[in-house]
Amino acid sequence: MSYPDYGAGYYPPPQSHPNGTTILVLGILSLVVCTFIGPFAWSMGNRALREIDESGRHYDNRSQIQAGRVCGIIGSVMLILTLGFIALGVLAAIISSTA
Repeated sequence: MSYPDYGAGYYPPPQSHPNGTTILVLGILSLVVCTFIGPFAWSMGNRALREIDESGRHYDNRSQIQAGRVCGIIGSVMLILTLGFIALGVLAAIISSTA
């Protein structure tokens, strides 16, 4: 998409990345409701930030994408910790039932 040339000092209007809101919502939901969607927010956030950096244009929702990505990272860490505690509990139950 190109913009018409209106002379020196004209800059095209900032755009919003189409997945910005989705990434933020998934990141927040990974913290509040379901940690299983954290990796999706993390991965989508990485992809969107890469697209923004490669485009060379200014997107007005970059901080929104970064916040969703960080929430997705935290949700992913919580998921890993939860799965680790569950695995330890199962292992402890198996060991105590055989002893």
